[in-house]
Amino acid sequence: MTIKEAQNIVGEWIQTVGVRYFSELTNMAILSEEVGEVARIIARRYGEQSEKESDKNKDLGDEMADVLFVLICLANQTGVDLTEALKRNLEKKSIRDAERHKNNPKLK
Repeated sequence: MTIKEAQNIVGEWIQTVGVRYFSELTNMAILSEEVGEVARIIARRYGEQSEKESDKNKDLGDEMADVLFVLICLANQTGVDLTEALKRNLEKKSIRDAERHKNNPKLK
């Protein structure tokens, strides 16, 4: 599925199942909550924090998909074409960071 297709699918899902988009502010709060759930799994599964028994069955991919879903909702609501935005962002990073990471001794 392309990013554009994902934006269309989420838009259709919202209209048929979700009734309507939550407000942009509500979706921003939900996005923060979903990112926090991803952070919790990463911190406990891959970081130093102990993983609770109740967290061991959490699906990291599903939580990441929740983040992506809400991000797509916000993009649709605000008229952002994520395909074009990502292309522009990668071009910017490629110019700005062309030598930056190659010269970082921490990455060697």
